[in-house]
Amino acid sequence: MPNWELKNCCNNEQVAFLITIGIFSVVILALWRTILLTPFKLITVFLHEASHALACKLTCGHVEGIQVHANEGGVTQTRGGVYWLILPAGYLGSSFWGMVFILASTNLLTARIAAGCFVVALLIVLFVAKNWTLRGLCIGFIIFLGIVWILQETTKIRILRYIILFIGIMNSLFSVYDIYDDLISRRVHSSDAEKFAEVCPCPCNGVAWGVIWGLISFMFLCGSMYLGLVIMS
Repeated sequence: MPNWELKNCCNNEQVAFLITIGIFSVVILALWRTILLTPFKLITVFLHEASHALACKLTCGHVEGIQVHANEGGVTQTRGGVYWLILPAGYLGSSFWGMVFILASTNLLTARIAAGCFVVALLIVLFVAKNWTLRGLCIGFIIFLGIVWILQETTKIRILRYIILFIGIMNSLFSVYDIYDDLISRRVHSSDAEKFAEVCPCPCNGVAWGVIWGLISFMFLCGSMYLGLVIMS
């Protein structure tokens, strides 16, 4: 039975999990505005836009194209679908994928599955990408994950789980930051939250939806840490 109450926490594996998350978080915050994190920021933008696209497809819409720009922006062109579900899917979807990657890193098998599924997703998006920044990002990460996988299987450099964990933490932190930057501190009037406030009958403006989405994203991050400890108990 799962140890939901986390009795006798924490064993060595759980401690290592928490310490690694802490170290990765500090490294990410320290290097936030450096070029070293740009590829991982762009992959987070990719997951944001891919979540819009997935929500569109799940609600019987059509995805006309996806773009990711070097300035860490992106756009997904859709037609049809349920608009009020497509709009929040970007921010909340990227938070959800961050949680999935963090949980997948708790086990080598699930880390392999996550890496494999991510490569497949990158290959699919490669054919619907509308600009070369996104195409280059897809190709670059396919090659990067391929090299990491080969090293994992043929050498003593066992880093696949840590790469998957890093992507998950980066995605979770960037999602929370992006919500704050776009929807709360600067209030970008063309943001998903402002558009959502226009179509949603609830009496909330874009900032209010930004706060709500930010709290949900932070809950995804906390939930991933809790569930990770449960899995390892």
